[in-house]
Amino acid sequence: MLRHFLLVVAICSVVSSRGIVHADDLTTGSVIPIWPAVAPGSEDWSQKEVEYRTPDKKLMVRNVTRPTLTAYVPDATTATGATVIICPGGGFRFLSWQSEGTEVAEWLQKRGVTAFVLKYRLKETPAADDQLGKELATFFGSVSSFKDRDMSSDAAKVLAEDVRTAGAAGVADGQQAVRYVRQHAKEWNIKPDRIGIMGFSAGAIVTMGALNADDGACRPDFAAPIYGPIFGEIKVRRDASPLFILCAADDQLAEASCARLYSAWRDAGRPAELHLFEKGGHGFGMTKRNLPIDGWIDRFGEWLGQRGLIRPMLTPK
Repeated sequence: MLRHFLLVVAICSVVSSRGIVHADDLTTGSVIPIWPAVAPGSEDWSQKEVEYRTPDKKLMVRNVTRPTLTAYVPDATTATGATVIICPGGGFRFLSWQSEGTEVAEWLQKRGVTAFVLKYRLKETPAADDQLGKELATFFGSVSSFKDRDMSSDAAKVLAEDVRTAGAAGVADGQQAVRYVRQHAKEWNIKPDRIGIMGFSAGAIVTMGALNADDGACRPDFAAPIYGPIFGEIKVRRDASPLFILCAADDQLAEASCARLYSAWRDAGRPAELHLFEKGGHGFGMTKRNLPIDGWIDRFGEWLGQRGLIRPMLTPK
C-alpha cells in the first residue's frame, strides 16, 4: 500500500466506459456484473468509476460502484475445471488492477485455470487529483504508523475501524462473487467444488470475508490471502478450506498477521501452507524486485499442483 501512494502523484484519470458481456458468452475479457441489479447498500452512490495509470504505466481503478468479474478463460484442451477469483488490493481506496489482478489472471489462464478478476466496491475518493492526493496522504500516514505486531495500539484500532467501514461492501462483493461463479459453474465448464479465491492486502481481507461467510454457497474451496493484515480474533471453521499464505518478513502491515493465520489454521487441524520471504515489503504483486520473492507465484502454482488444480506439465519448474 505504501508503494501505491508514491505512484499516484502522476495520476491521469479516465472514466471507465467498458461494456458488459452477458455471462452466457463467457470468453477472455468478458465483464460480468455479480449482482442482478444495483449492489445492495450502494443504491445512493453517485461517484463515477475512474481508471488511471501509475508512472510505471500500471492500470489502477477507483470509485468502483458496480462490482464485476473480468474473465480469463483457458484453452479447452488445457482447462482443469478449477477457477480462482482474484481480488486486487489498494486499501479499499483503489484497485491495483494489473499487478495484483490481470497479470495474475493471465498466469493462471496459461496453466489451465479459469481466472476472474473481481472489481469490488471501494470507499469513495475525491474526483480532483489534488484532493485525492491529500486524502491518500492522510490514509497512508495512518498506515505507516501501524505495525501488526502491536494490535492493541491506537494505530491498530484506527486502521481496524477503517477496514471495517471502508471494506464492508467489498467483503460482500467477494462473497457474492464466489456464489455467482458457483451458480454458473456448469455452463462455464468449471467444477463447483474447485472454486478458489485469492486476494492481496485489502483483497486478502475480502478473501477472508468469503472464507468466513455464513452461507456455504459463498465460501471458496481453497483460498490464498497474500500479505493481508488481519484484525481481531481469527476464527477457523471446522471444515475450513485449505489456505496458501504468503508475505515478506519486512512487511510491517502483514507479517505477524500471516503467521497468526497460519498458526490458527494448523492448530485447528486444517490444511495451510505459509511462505515468509526475508525481503519484499508490501504490495509487490507481480512486480519484479530482483529478490527471491519474485518467484512467489511459482510457489502458488506448486501448491495448486499438489491439489490437482493446475496441470503439472504447465506448472513452472
